[in-house]
Order: sequence, then structure tokens, then C-alpha cells
Amino acid sequence: MDESQHARIALERLIADRGENYADLSRLIGRNPAYIQQFIKRGTPRKLDEADRRVLARYFGVPEAMLGGVEAPTPVIGAAPVRMRGMPAVVAVPRLALGASAGPGSLDEDEQAAGVMAFDARWLRHLGVRPQRVSIIRVDGESMAPTLNDGDDIMVDHDDDAGRLRDGVYVLRLDGVLMVKRIAMGPRRGWFSVVSDNPHYPDWADIDPALVDIVGRVVWSGRRLH
Repeated sequence: MDESQHARIALERLIADRGENYADLSRLIGRNPAYIQQFIKRGTPRKLDEADRRVLARYFGVPEAMLGGVEAPTPVIGAAPVRMRGMPAVVAVPRLALGASAGPGSLDEDEQAAGVMAFDARWLRHLGVRPQRVSIIRVDGESMAPTLNDGDDIMVDHDDDAGRLRDGVYVLRLDGVLMVKRIAMGPRRGWFSVVSDNPHYPDWADIDPALVDIVGRVVWSGRRLH
């Protein structure tokens, strides 16, 4: 068995053990969705590109040598150390194919992953979220400006739902409409207001919680600078 076949078997086992899928890992390294499957099943390409191998090794937290890389030589006395171990693992967070409206709302119910975004696993733990329970959603509209602008990406913690509801920014469904809004708890136990940060957009006061489905709390946002 040659080195490239060892790498394909090792990667296939890692994927199975972690419950990953070929398409998401292909997107993680910026390739077409069939790339990883073709590498494992057909041996095409014969070996992984160095940059692709490095990303996958960091993601799974394994040495690059397991995926076909050359083992780093042991540094000699007086030489600069080669730092291989201790590199942070990265986690692929799904980017959902829908928009959470910050305006009048969106009726798009297609919640299939449209891709992934990679984050440092230690950074996610610092945020206090479980990697398997977060997703990235795009903001549509300006009603949450300047806090959130049209086109911003937001990370949603699906563990932080109605059971832990408190003041903050949430993705929610109201009358079947998906939106991102600020929740402000009111004096009536369990009741709250849905608030737009942009004063030119309406608020909804004293809403019965039975009418709202809390999707999750927004814990991070990112935007493109123009």
C-alpha cells in the first residue's frame, strides 16, 4: 500500500469517526463539493495539495503526515524550533442558505447548508458555544442598523433558545417569518418585546411567548468593509 492510499484511508476513517461529510470538507478547503469524495474513492488527485492537507490536518487535529505530508524533522540544538504540535484545530460551521431579515421578514424556509466557515475551536469554546450547535446566517435588511447591517454574517447559538431567554439579539420566527431582532424582557413574567435597533422601523411590545419560536441567540457578527 503506497503513501497516498494510506492518506485516503486515514481521511475516510476520520470523516466517519467525526460524522463529517465529503461536501462540507471540500468547501472548507475551497474546492468543489465532490473533491474529497473523488480523492478518497477514485484517487484523484493522487495526493492532497499541501495547503489543503494543512487545513484538513488542523481541522481534525492530526499530524499532516497522517494525510500524506512529510513528517517534520527533529530540530537540532541551536536550530529554530519547528512548531507543529499545539496548532489550533479549526471547526467547520455551516452557513445556512437563508437570510434572517432585519427588515420586514423572510419566508425562506430552505435551511440547507450553502457552505461552511472555519473557526478556531478554542475561540468557539471561549464564546461558550458548542461547535455542533451553531450556524452562520446572513442578515437581510437595515432594521437592526447600526448593530447589524444588511449582508452581515451572524453566528447563532441554537442552544441559547427560549429556555434561556434574556435581553439580547436573537434570530426568531414570528408568524412563520424569520427575523433577527432585539429581545427586551418586560415586567410580565415570560412576556417580552421585539425591538428594532433602527428607530425608523417598528417594534412589537408585550408579545405572548407562545407566538414566537426562538431559533437562537446571536453571539458574533462579521461584515465586509466597503
